[in-house]
Amino acid sequence: MPRFMLLILALLVAAPAAGQVRPFPPSFVERDIATNGTTLHVRIGGKGPAVVLLHGYGETGDMWAPLAADLARDHLVIVPDLRGLGRSARPAGGYDKKTQGQDIGGLLDALKIGAVDLVTHDIGNMVGYAFAAEHRDRVKRFVLMDAPLPGVGPWEEILKNPLLWHFRFGGPDMERLVAGRERIYLDRFWNEFSATPAKFSEASRNHYAALYALPGAMHAGFEQFKAFDQDARDNQAFLAEGLLTMPVLAIGGDHSFGANMAGVMRFAARNVQSAVIKDSGHWLIEEQPEATVAAVRAFLDAKP
Repeated sequence: MPRFMLLILALLVAAPAAGQVRPFPPSFVERDIATNGTTLHVRIGGKGPAVVLLHGYGETGDMWAPLAADLARDHLVIVPDLRGLGRSARPAGGYDKKTQGQDIGGLLDALKIGAVDLVTHDIGNMVGYAFAAEHRDRVKRFVLMDAPLPGVGPWEEILKNPLLWHFRFGGPDMERLVAGRERIYLDRFWNEFSATPAKFSEASRNHYAALYALPGAMHAGFEQFKAFDQDARDNQAFLAEGLLTMPVLAIGGDHSFGANMAGVMRFAARNVQSAVIKDSGHWLIEEQPEATVAAVRAFLDAKP
């Protein structure tokens, strides 16, 4: 194939992943920061008290652009891609959430940041909980959005939901099945877990599908789920050390976890508030960005 054709092909393949669906403010910088035996791709912007935003499966740190833009007015906003996902490195192991919580601790150490507010979604909830449980003095307020914690509260009942068959889906044959079909696989999540699937835009779908089609990204995603049994054991050990005491806001979409999100968190934390976002499924930032940002902002701004 002529060299110019190879260049054009490379540009076409890279284009969907190169830009962000909704860009972060231009004041944000992007860095690759070594931590805990891996390297995380991180967006950093704003000034003030530090807040860390952790994404979940089917997305990357790019999902947080609307909230990051709002918080950067008076916060230092730190938005990593989780280990193995997005533009972060893909190490062979370490996808249990305790190790990934230690990734976040190392990231903050590298940035010379002590205590933070923490806002998380989906698998980010699990990483955030592990970090908060191991570093209780470093999390001032904790917002968790629309996903359970392995081994906590009604976990075994949650596992019986047929919509969550993907928790046990993985391995080499499954990777072969989805190779080149990443968009088909991910569309299932974006459609079935939305109140209104059209609100997870075509641009967003193309963007994230391209990122998950990068070498090793689907494998890393399956490893996130494969680690759930270990996560459950780790979380039981954290619970044995006592409930979290920092203020917690549990947010659920009314077509998804709803008020049950707070019910789950009351098994893990003492001071839990609840917020339910109307006309939303699991993808709160995509489906109802204004209401979700307002709920997070109100909680973080509230006086202790």
